[in-house]
Amino acid sequence: MTGSALLSSLPSARARLQAAGRPAWLSSPKVFRTEVLAGLVVGLALIPEAISFSVIAGVDPTVGLFAACVMAMVIAFVGGRPAMISASTGAVALVVAPVAREHGLGYLLATAVLAGVFQIALGALGVAKLMRFVPRSVMVGFVNALGILLFTAQIPNLRDVPWAVYPLVIAGLVLMILFPRVTKAVPAPLVSIVILTVITVAAGIAVPTVGDKGKLPSSLPVPGLPDVPFSVHTLTVIAPYALAMALVGLMESLMTAKLVDEITDTRSNKTRESIGQGIANITAGFFGGMGGCAMIGQTMINVKNGARTRLSTFLAGFFLLILCIVLGPVVSKIPMAALVAVMVLVSVGTFDWHSVKPATLKRMPVGETAVMVITVIVVVATDNLSIGVVVGTVTAMVIFARRVAHLANVTAVTDPDGGQVVYSVTGELFFASSNDLVTQFDYAGDPDKVVIDLTAAHVWDASSVAALDAIETKYTQRGKTVEIVGLNEPSARLHKTLSGELADSH
Repeated sequence: MTGSALLSSLPSARARLQAAGRPAWLSSPKVFRTEVLAGLVVGLALIPEAISFSVIAGVDPTVGLFAACVMAMVIAFVGGRPAMISASTGAVALVVAPVAREHGLGYLLATAVLAGVFQIALGALGVAKLMRFVPRSVMVGFVNALGILLFTAQIPNLRDVPWAVYPLVIAGLVLMILFPRVTKAVPAPLVSIVILTVITVAAGIAVPTVGDKGKLPSSLPVPGLPDVPFSVHTLTVIAPYALAMALVGLMESLMTAKLVDEITDTRSNKTRESIGQGIANITAGFFGGMGGCAMIGQTMINVKNGARTRLSTFLAGFFLLILCIVLGPVVSKIPMAALVAVMVLVSVGTFDWHSVKPATLKRMPVGETAVMVITVIVVVATDNLSIGVVVGTVTAMVIFARRVAHLANVTAVTDPDGGQVVYSVTGELFFASSNDLVTQFDYAGDPDKVVIDLTAAHVWDASSVAALDAIETKYTQRGKTVEIVGLNEPSARLHKTLSGELADSH
């Protein structure tokens, strides 16, 4: 390349580098439009949810709405999972409801702040790495339970309502299914909400609206410290609730982040997400919000509408603020039937229908199917995704332990001259598999020298070392010698450290 050609290529190269450093939504008008419209749809969907969760927590709707606005805008900058929506949630509302009921709003806000501190600490300690222990069967159960909960959450909005609600819901579903065949430039849920609102207002149809859920705020949230005495007593009151809120919030957020990772085929920083959730909760508490975590339903709406960047998350909170304060009277007229239709379609799209096909169930190991079903049942029964994930994961671990417990095999080969016997042990030796190890040796009939070859085995815990000690003791009592060979380096180190020190455990 000549010097002049090189110089002429520099501006275009610089432009490419600048474009590469820009966010996707800034480099592409199409992406920008998608992110803006998805954020608007989510902002609308957040309103009735935030109000409902405020009712669950026993506080004014403004507390839940401010939490949703603040958390969405803050997590857009500090979170680790782009396009994920964080706001006030039902799980968190259930945890903090006793604080608000027994001690008042000030203690609730202080709880949100302390929960944020706990989440930052847990994130820094690497709690996000525990997600690797959540098996796929639990994840599938989590997704299916989520689809069921999203659907059942709409049932109260369909009970004891005017008959006109039902055709409106059906019309909304038809619009969202058919409109994408015409154009995908505008999200179908937004079109459905606008059309159904215009129809109900123009025709004067009396159906439940967003305004019936509660009064929308009329002013911006103002920062301030929670109105509580700064004392040890206050700390002892809020600490248990704050820790529970932190754990529940992190679990739901990390599970949601993992789900979005799979849907979008991208990776996210779970440690950053954990710390970001803490920062968002602290900020929400200082701005009069009840705190929260990732919102699975709204995140699904966002992702299903094509959002993939942080812009949609920020705009969801920003639009929610504008909708409540500036356009409150208009938003109040949106029929709940329109939002119910959106959530029903999201629930159907969220459920993993492939996982329950007869052909899939026939091929899937019974244990994995059982874990999925147990996860779904527990989540639906408790209405708590976190409890279901914990129970499902523990169940999967128990099934796995039972399966590998039978993988430790012992085979014996006696020398032709009968001078010694070599036992070859294969498999993983841990508390479950080592229990049967002691019974697989012929202590009375074996020759005077016994060799135990562990070349094809691995010693994982003290139970296995204790089992090997017990075998040696039984042979020694009969005047026979035992030689253990073939230990790999970690197994040899563990055996050397604990062997002979566990006699009291027999």
